[in-house]
Amino acid sequence: MNGEVTAEQARKILDMLTKGEALENVNTSLALRLIPLAEELDDEDLVERLLKHALDVSQDDVEKGWAEFEIMKLKDAPLEDFAELSSQIEHLVDGSSLSAALMHHLGLLYLAQENYDEAKLFTNRSLRLRESVEDEAGIVYGLALLEACCKRQNLNDEAIVHGTRRLEILMKLDDLEGQIEALSDLAHTQATIGSFDAAQDLYNQSLKLSNELEDVSGQLVARWGLADIAEISEDYQTAMILLSDCLHSFIALGITAPPQVRDRIEALTNIQQPPENNE
Repeated sequence: MNGEVTAEQARKILDMLTKGEALENVNTSLALRLIPLAEELDDEDLVERLLKHALDVSQDDVEKGWAEFEIMKLKDAPLEDFAELSSQIEHLVDGSSLSAALMHHLGLLYLAQENYDEAKLFTNRSLRLRESVEDEAGIVYGLALLEACCKRQNLNDEAIVHGTRRLEILMKLDDLEGQIEALSDLAHTQATIGSFDAAQDLYNQSLKLSNELEDVSGQLVARWGLADIAEISEDYQTAMILLSDCLHSFIALGITAPPQVRDRIEALTNIQQPPENNE
């Protein structure tokens, strides 16, 4: 749940704000913020009500645009619809944040289509808007998307530039969870170009933060990457220890580990076993 809100707490919040005539006092901004809670509770009817209400009570074209944006995302509208809304919003006063969000979403849609040049084009346009209003959290999202595009295009040096800037902003914001992911992404790119010492250092930094926050997903990614580096060096024992530690972290928290972890441990065990004497 967002912000560590339990399902029961989310239900109480939603009922308090939306039951009966209470919804009449909810403005567009609040209605849109309540939608993720309703989605997490799989309350599709309430999501529809909130979207319609957000649109109905919108006070200007920017608020209306935000509501239309959410409706289009919910309905998986075609890419062209998002582009059209973006062009309508682009020149509105106070429309920078919405325009940036729309362009970023277009970047994501083009990324899904593997049209990386268009994805980067719209993401860069979004970034310029977010930089103009010093939206550092939004800038981080844009840099992550550019980094992903560059990695898929094998433009690894460019990906490292975006990834490094992304990490620097996250450190400035003291966003530890964001740093975990950014460090591992950057480490993977460094490993791709053969900079194994740099990759190992970055993965270890990510692992340290993951351990401090008890983030098992972060631990898995970091240990998996470190195991890759160990295997490249034919240090199978270290790779085994890293993956075993990962498995134990899941077990300790009562979470089922991904089957790939056990499969890889089994494969490493087979590598380390001496060949049978067939004589």
